[in-house]
Amino acid sequence: MFEDDGYALETLAVRAGQVRSEEGEHSEALYLTSSYVFPSAAEAAARFSGETSGNVYSRYTNPTVRMFEQRIAALEGGEAAVATASGMAAILSICMALLKSGDRVICSRSVFGTTTALFGRYMEKFGVRVSYVDLTDMDAWRQAVDGSTKLLFMETPSNPLCEVADISALAEIAHSAGAQLVVDNCFCTPALQRPLALGADIVVHSATKFLDGQGRALGGVAVGRKEVMDELVVFLRTAGPSMSPFNAWIFLKGLETLKLRMQAHCTNALDLAWWLDEQEMVERVNYTGLPKHPQHRLARAQQDAFGAVLSFTVRGGRVGAWKVIDNCRILSCTANLGDAKSTIVHPATTTHGRLSEEDKSRAGITENLIRISVGLENAEDLKRDLMRGLSQL
Repeated sequence: MFEDDGYALETLAVRAGQVRSEEGEHSEALYLTSSYVFPSAAEAAARFSGETSGNVYSRYTNPTVRMFEQRIAALEGGEAAVATASGMAAILSICMALLKSGDRVICSRSVFGTTTALFGRYMEKFGVRVSYVDLTDMDAWRQAVDGSTKLLFMETPSNPLCEVADISALAEIAHSAGAQLVVDNCFCTPALQRPLALGADIVVHSATKFLDGQGRALGGVAVGRKEVMDELVVFLRTAGPSMSPFNAWIFLKGLETLKLRMQAHCTNALDLAWWLDEQEMVERVNYTGLPKHPQHRLARAQQDAFGAVLSFTVRGGRVGAWKVIDNCRILSCTANLGDAKSTIVHPATTTHGRLSEEDKSRAGITENLIRISVGLENAEDLKRDLMRGLSQL
């Protein structure tokens, strides 16, 4: 296959996974169909039973979605991928396919608030036990695992504090307990970090973010060994949290420019982080590209660059944070990230607003914390925009 020939990521992002029809189209074809016509009743029966391969129903077999799956699998260095309707649907599919009542998940406290809600409100309701540990505390991870542990789940860098975990070390901990390590690679993408190469078992993305890159469509994807992804396909076929073909086509177009976009995002973010760190109204900047970040060296070793997301705390608590946000004219006040347009948000009342005050405190989500996903605008314009709010403090 094309992805087996040792091509660079930039080439795979443009070429991997594409299968041309007899029309000879150069761009990926968009197959907007719910079902498929079989040449005979016998062939229909064979496809439904799995005896022969081929398209059956677009809930779980669609050529455009398959092209996206094969391309992101090639970029991540995985055997297979399963695309879903959203990033949260990808995480849900992993849980439903691989966990049962009595199993245990060890999860970092530094994850997206909705991920915590999925584990705590729903998976625990069906008998899956979930324990939370500090992302960077390897001893805590080791002490937490037991014989019933099936999954270790974490984001690195984390949302929104930009903490970094040692993926190789966590993979060893998971495998020594007979568990699998799941890494949310949304912030870095395979352009900056490839967790499977570092020992992780499954990589999960909200394709809505940087894989698209322009805030156009919802989608998610999980990547890993084929035998594991096959289990997710069974859940997808049954429950139907499917990616639409149109969205898959958009993500294919996004992947073509992924490497270039991530390089530009990272350059802007590093520039903005240094500038914020110099402002007297800013108390602390969380960005792995700053040498004083506690995991700066680990990030340099594990990532090709430091990513596009940063957070910082300001004087004045929630009132001060809201002043900064409300006075911005360029940065968009929205909880989405990974867009060409820079976004700014108050995590304590939005992305992590459903957490209890105790959980927010444990996760470091303070009232004066602001998160920025740095886009592709001119960095000097972004600085001037933020200064409109910072000057009010």
